[in-house]
Amino acid sequence: MESKEVHVMEHMKELRCRIIKTLIGFIAAFIVSFIFVQDIYELLIKDIDGRLAVLGPSDILWVYMIVAAVCAIAASIPLAAYQIWRFVAPALKPEERKVTFRFIPGLFFLFITGISFGYLVLFPIVLGFLTSLSAGQFEMMFTADKYFRFMLNLVLPFGILFEMPLVVMFLTRLGIINPNLLKKSRKISYFALVIISIVITPPDIISDILVIIPLLLLYEMSVQLSTIVYRKRLLKEEAHIA
Repeated sequence: MESKEVHVMEHMKELRCRIIKTLIGFIAAFIVSFIFVQDIYELLIKDIDGRLAVLGPSDILWVYMIVAAVCAIAASIPLAAYQIWRFVAPALKPEERKVTFRFIPGLFFLFITGISFGYLVLFPIVLGFLTSLSAGQFEMMFTADKYFRFMLNLVLPFGILFEMPLVVMFLTRLGIINPNLLKKSRKISYFALVIISIVITPPDIISDILVIIPLLLLYEMSVQLSTIVYRKRLLKEEAHIA
């Protein structure tokens, strides 16, 4: 009983150490991002006519901190993934360690791809559509706070959701899930993705459709990738038994 408690305490201590290292990496990335935050800010608003309005000095600081925080999150994803891998590696077989280690660069790549898709493709379409609704009816004025809240609510979830195929491959490789399970739960998954799409997008049908379609395609891509990984896993197991 005492040995189990000691074992649990050691795991908790190691987990705390991994979390601290990840936080240190995030803070370092945040500081670097904040140094260049004005340049990043100018890049993000380059397609807007005129400048964004602020309602007080605190809005400026909030916007800069949010922009720096998002950049820091993107930069620290490989470190966080590596720390998670180091924590679970002792419980994996040598071959599983090598395979799962290769997923770390993919997490960063897919997160950046998701954010890029949201910002470069989806965001301009949704913003243009909503702006066109006010043509000749309202005087449009963007505040920095509202603009970046709208942008982050629309773009940031895609950085997370684009991780879906890689996460599914990872879990399939470990034997936690399989393509049959994904196919059986397709209706529930579709419903959940539709709800997510409605929650993260503005309340209009065009925005919902523009988000729902990529998410459903991502799910189907995840099913196909899971099938490939699952078949390879079965072939290796059969070869090992033979």
